[in-house]
Amino acid sequence: MATRIVTTKLEDLVVIDNGVLQLTLSNPGGIVRGIQYNGVDNLLELHNKDLNGGFWDLNWSEAGSSKTRGKFDTIEGTNLRVIVENEELVELSFTRTWDPSVQGEQAPLSIDRRFVMLRGSPGFYSYAIFEHSDDFPGFNLNTTRIAFMLRKDLFHYMAIADNKQRFMPLPDDRLPGRGQELAYPEAVLLVDPVEPEFKGEVDDKYQYSLENKDNQVHGWISLDPPVGFWQITPSNEFRNGGPFKQDLTSHVNPTTLAIFVTSHYAGMDLILKFQPGEIWKKVFGPVFIYLNSVSNGDDTLSLWDNAKEQMKREVQSWPYSFAASDDFPKSNQRGTVRGKLLVHDRYISEDSIPAKAAHVGLAPPGDNGSWQRESKLNIGCDVDVGDLTYEPPRDGPTLWEIGIPDRTAAEFYVPDPNPMYINKLYVNHPDRFRQYGLWERYAELYPDEDLVYTVGVSDYRKDWFYAQVTRRSGDNAYKSTTWQIKFNIDNVVEGGTYKLRLALASAHNSELQVRMNNAAANPPLFSSGAIGEDNAIARHGIHGIYWLFNVDIAASQLMQGENTIYLTQARSTSPFQGIMYDYVRLESPSPSDFHPFLQ
Repeated sequence: MATRIVTTKLEDLVVIDNGVLQLTLSNPGGIVRGIQYNGVDNLLELHNKDLNGGFWDLNWSEAGSSKTRGKFDTIEGTNLRVIVENEELVELSFTRTWDPSVQGEQAPLSIDRRFVMLRGSPGFYSYAIFEHSDDFPGFNLNTTRIAFMLRKDLFHYMAIADNKQRFMPLPDDRLPGRGQELAYPEAVLLVDPVEPEFKGEVDDKYQYSLENKDNQVHGWISLDPPVGFWQITPSNEFRNGGPFKQDLTSHVNPTTLAIFVTSHYAGMDLILKFQPGEIWKKVFGPVFIYLNSVSNGDDTLSLWDNAKEQMKREVQSWPYSFAASDDFPKSNQRGTVRGKLLVHDRYISEDSIPAKAAHVGLAPPGDNGSWQRESKLNIGCDVDVGDLTYEPPRDGPTLWEIGIPDRTAAEFYVPDPNPMYINKLYVNHPDRFRQYGLWERYAELYPDEDLVYTVGVSDYRKDWFYAQVTRRSGDNAYKSTTWQIKFNIDNVVEGGTYKLRLALASAHNSELQVRMNNAAANPPLFSSGAIGEDNAIARHGIHGIYWLFNVDIAASQLMQGENTIYLTQARSTSPFQGIMYDYVRLESPSPSDFHPFLQ
């Protein structure tokens, strides 16, 4: 173990060496130019056409923009400061302060990026402080992240979960001639890969997205020499969108990412929009870049298990005590929220019961579910919320239900992929929805008529397609689709109001219309209007932003015997428009003497 850390400033570089690894950054830019470890001079790729090494970047747009993509900015500092340098650690700061001379060229933010190395540690930490001041113009922050481009001649095996790891294609395999671009640039069919074993597979970085709650460690393994490169995120507190928000991890290049703000699987709802003069400051990170190795090449894949153990240690160490910035609250400076979360569901118990296996997060007061659109949140004080009781929406007893209310469409029918567009990782895999092109299978399964679901006969696991998508009707032409739910009512409650609850797991540029017993009714009984930008269908997600719609159905609109609900997704200009249902339920009117335990 090294007894001290050495920091060396060169003309345009700064080097930190703790005896285990050597980290080289540009001076004063703060771009990671080299990581020397375990006898390898540099683990990073420096010869890509565009992006090289390790860097923080952001994507931003002018205030008022409705685009989720804007100007790309690889953040480079203009000043280097040594914040801490002693026998235990080094912390460097690379700052860039905004001023009107760069308006339109740089996002109006002052940015302080920090790199921290501890004595004897096989890795380093990075975090950043973003600040929008009272004299800055407004703008939109679309994305910010830290990224590392690894040596493509070394790192060929990727691991993002116990059941999501494999040897990966080479970046050259995605180039014209070896790869054929599919419906969008990220998806490429490998037609002549360097390694023949990958021929016929689809490579798409979105196939390797994870939910925040599962996205704690991911990275790459080099077999020769046996070295692992891992990105560890010990907390979700600095990511937006909540625990179920999905985002990219590692992918071909080889690339590994830590994403902090993004519109992926959400759309404009999760873009940070700043007004002119709005005061805001945010710490992103720290995240840990962890390196490991083994002496025996036969045990190389055990580096994944070791990385998971290191991730657990990082989680237990959160919040870190070493971060020198006053903007990163230490453990004794953090707010505390106390209370008890209860659920009152009269179909389970007359009394409120403690919530089990619940995710608890913090968000400003707002509508139910507002936490999933949360991107700005201040640190708090000591707050006692007392007993918080959640009452699931319920007006009357259930006549029928379709699906499981878990905010995903995972329980519905996910088809086998087209054999021409396979990712071998997801063959016979629980996440079969990650395969490319599944939206095209709907029209193959329902070539002439749309889906019809009969309550009491159909099985949602087999008969309810995972996404209500458009149907191709010619070259670059598409038609809307209308699904039917058929059900029987023995006795219609005269004068009563039935309640149809439609929980959506995803929506992209869609409009959901509901009609009752008349497929041509105009206007429809209900229309959601234009909803959704999460693009989860194209990006192989089983959910995006959650929506809940409650539709009143008067008894006069129902018939004794068979009834039909028509669900139309009315927008149809692309193959990726559509909705995913989470759960559908019809409730009958509740009589005044209704008692759930007698039903």
